[in-house]
Amino acid sequence: MNGKGGDEIVDILSGLALFADLTRPQLQAVSHTFDEEWFTEGQRILRQGFAGSNFYVILDGEAAVRIDGETRATLGRGDFFGEVSVLLGEPPTADVVALRPLRCIALGGPEIEQFLISYPRVMYRMLQAQARRLRNANRWRS
Repeated sequence: MNGKGGDEIVDILSGLALFADLTRPQLQAVSHTFDEEWFTEGQRILRQGFAGSNFYVILDGEAAVRIDGETRATLGRGDFFGEVSVLLGEPPTADVVALRPLRCIALGGPEIEQFLISYPRVMYRMLQAQARRLRNANRWRS
């Protein structure tokens, strides 16, 4: 992501909880590590049971997480998805579908380990978000 777009991405990233601990030079490096991707309303980004190979962070828009056709969660700016299948090397356990035009940054599965090791504060915040999701999932079951 070069030029003006890159600066805009850095500004957006600086406001997201996942990247809140990073310096501006680190945010610039992150913006060059990820690819920007756009999805149209109704487009499926991840497909339940099929190979998923990217980690996504939402910059703008909204997406639904659906398991067997049932919406379980709605994701928006600053939320991320795809990390479980990337980290475990397994197909996604849910569909993720754009509810309106969706702008994301994406990182290919093979690159995520090096990325997280390079930015341990991002890894820590990702772990916190996972712990919250797990806690909420356990609440739904009880």
